[in-house]
Amino acid sequence: MKVTKSLLLLISTILLLAGTCMAPVEAANQASKKKQSYVLIVVDDLGYMDVGAYNPKTFYETPNIDGLARSGMKFTDGYAANPVCSPTRFGIQTGRYPSRKDATNFFSGRRGGFFKSAPLHDRMDHEEVTMAEALKQRGYTTFFAGKWHLGPEEFWPESQGYDVNRGGITRGGPYGGKRYFSPYGNPRLKDGPEGEHLPDRLATETCQFIEKNKDQPFLAVLAFYSVHTPLIGRPDLVAKYKKKAASITGPEFGEEEMVFPRNKGPRKVRILQKHAVYAAMVEAMDLAVGKVLKKLTDLGLEEDVVVCFTSDNGGLSTSEGSPTSNLPLRGGKGWLYEGGIRENFIVRWPGVTKAGSVSSHPVMSTDFFPTFVHAAGGKVAGAGPIDGVNLMPLLKGGDSLDRKNLYWHYPHYSNQGGFPGAAVRTGNWKLVERFEDGRVHLYDLSKDIGERNDLAAGNPERVNSMRKDLHAWYREVDAKFLQAKSADGPQPWRPSTD
Repeated sequence: MKVTKSLLLLISTILLLAGTCMAPVEAANQASKKKQSYVLIVVDDLGYMDVGAYNPKTFYETPNIDGLARSGMKFTDGYAANPVCSPTRFGIQTGRYPSRKDATNFFSGRRGGFFKSAPLHDRMDHEEVTMAEALKQRGYTTFFAGKWHLGPEEFWPESQGYDVNRGGITRGGPYGGKRYFSPYGNPRLKDGPEGEHLPDRLATETCQFIEKNKDQPFLAVLAFYSVHTPLIGRPDLVAKYKKKAASITGPEFGEEEMVFPRNKGPRKVRILQKHAVYAAMVEAMDLAVGKVLKKLTDLGLEEDVVVCFTSDNGGLSTSEGSPTSNLPLRGGKGWLYEGGIRENFIVRWPGVTKAGSVSSHPVMSTDFFPTFVHAAGGKVAGAGPIDGVNLMPLLKGGDSLDRKNLYWHYPHYSNQGGFPGAAVRTGNWKLVERFEDGRVHLYDLSKDIGERNDLAAGNPERVNSMRKDLHAWYREVDAKFLQAKSADGPQPWRPSTD
């Protein structure tokens, strides 16, 4: 076939016109691609075994959280950055280990024992880059509701990148007014009608923010005060669980070994879930989670919003009413054992996570910051090194991350009886080091999730290797340790400096 100049000219014209027509269409498609929004739900003191998705035999009813787990990815080995609240919240907001700033205990917590606890920096400095500040640089509107507990008023959420603050103040619990019921006595949360329930109110505030900002990218952090003390529940739910508890028999308490060199006697620990008031608090929190999830569905945002769910530390099992049992996990809030640091950790990421998927790869609350910011196209940077890692490889179904170890550092005597110490997890192995005398314990979590079988004596090479990593990490983060009460008195252990 002979191709004439006229035919060539015609073909060229058609191609040019096609390109011209396609360009605006392609541009429109690109413009319509909206950044994903984020809802991060953080529950206070919720135990790993308190939720049906992690414990089908739990005494508490959590259908909404269970449904969230079925619709996304459940991490079986998710961790808080610390066994108590403020340090973990620091890690969530900054993606950094709290030890880098000596923010290693709940803020205003200066409890001591035979030795003085390590120095405590009790605020999240303005120089820290929060996830809200990092996302605002990418055009996000930001919202915080509930427990903050990261410093005095000049360090509250509105000074840390959040456009809206509903209830985030200095206090670590709902200790004003009628506590979990209005009037709240909270300077960042207007009182509702008499008797309004706090978890439902925080969910309502979150829903209103989502609806107002549904057409733009947003970050909404819902940090429940629940299920922290004071132990107060809705009367109707308390009555429901009292009836349910009546049919449950067996011993409610056991003893946790207290092995400080200079402390004697065991610590009472709950071993049976049947506390009706605590159960009422768990269910009310779950209902509030359901309210937010329903709002996303009603607004047609289910496929546009990433939803994450976790806790700030383990369940309260050894003090302050000991409302829950974490068995088979050992210990609870305030302890470096799994009961104090292993958490519910759920991510539903539309278009990324597979419904009902499960990952057993160890992850930590410091990982939310880099994951959110990276996915939003922002710069993952802070006031210093970022310790969290981007979870996207796992969320897409992979089984590895570029990280060897997870670390915990708690150089304090906890209100709940926990000992001053640190821990490192490498693969399935966990090493615990005590700060009073430097003793170590080694556990194989794949075979002994309850940390009852200490394998340190039979694995000296592994102990030495993990301890070497842990001590190198101390130096990297400038970790602080116990202090003597006087220069001429007993001196606490110190790690080697080489």
